[in-house]
Amino acid sequence: MTFEALLFDCDGVLVDSEPITNGVLCQMLGEAGWQLSPDECMRLFIGKTVRSEAARIEAETGRPLTDAWMAEFYARRNARLQTELVAIANAPQAVHAVHALLQGRIACASGADRFKVEMQLAQVGLAPYFAGRIFSGHEMPATKPAPDVYLAAAASVGVSPARCLVVEDTVTGVMAGVAAGATVIGYSPSAVGHGSPQALRAAGAAQVMADMAELPGLLQALRGV
Repeated sequence: MTFEALLFDCDGVLVDSEPITNGVLCQMLGEAGWQLSPDECMRLFIGKTVRSEAARIEAETGRPLTDAWMAEFYARRNARLQTELVAIANAPQAVHAVHALLQGRIACASGADRFKVEMQLAQVGLAPYFAGRIFSGHEMPATKPAPDVYLAAAASVGVSPARCLVVEDTVTGVMAGVAAGATVIGYSPSAVGHGSPQALRAAGAAQVMADMAELPGLLQALRGV
């Protein structure tokens, strides 16, 4: 197989946003009456949208998940991201390298809302690499684990999904990439908030790496370069 494009997830793959986002969510759920530890919150919500877990949240808090509550969550989340967010270790270097290797055929396909994705990529200096090729699951008929966002990303670079590599760090994301017909590389460092190597492989990841610095070499090996 000659891989001609690479499609990145955003949260947990390019930016270290999950501890921040889940910290805000954990605090707000606690304020609403559902007490969770940060690790419990991460395990429950990693790779998922808050709204997709509305029934569980409403059952645990005894309150409806309102638009006003979501607006407050987004506002508090964004405020912390704007002051605390950093890139995943070695992700900027990996993006620069694969962008060159693939003549710019890379895209970002996230389950998060567009404002968050674009804000985060800009904040860590990666936005220019993905200009015009950023896709949000919120804008698709169905979000991850459905394949829609990866199908749209593949179309944007003019490459069949079967000739695309996807980089994902959650089971939900791996399932989306596999459903799109792409080959998925799992990213699983030791930090909390990412799927385990075993879980990512079970979901369909062809390979798993522990450091984003491995990505350019993996891409060249898989392309037979």
